[in-house]
Amino acid sequence: MRVLLDENLDWRLVRHFDSDFQVTTVSRQGWKGKRNGELLAQAAKAFDALVTMDRGIEHEQNLRKYTISIILISAKSSRIQDIQPAMFRVNQILRTLEPGQVRHVTVTT
Repeated sequence: MRVLLDENLDWRLVRHFDSDFQVTTVSRQGWKGKRNGELLAQAAKAFDALVTMDRGIEHEQNLRKYTISIILISAKSSRIQDIQPAMFRVNQILRTLEPGQVRHVTVTT
């Protein structure tokens, strides 16, 4: 599975994905600063899933027109130490994710 890590998440989270996932970042793709619609259109051509903290993406975009799945993480902050506890669940979800699905992962402290 090809996974794209949004620019609002620390790039070092790439290390916390299971090794059978191919993970890269929005920055590495050269897509930093793209609006959500443009990002989703580009990402849907090359990736199976987008992992993000952008809560607006779910409500601002018509996600049904994209085949890319989205995992939306909610945490206290986007700092790696606040997001890292979600990664076990993110990896679990990626194994069963269906195209176009939106799944939520909440980190509780």
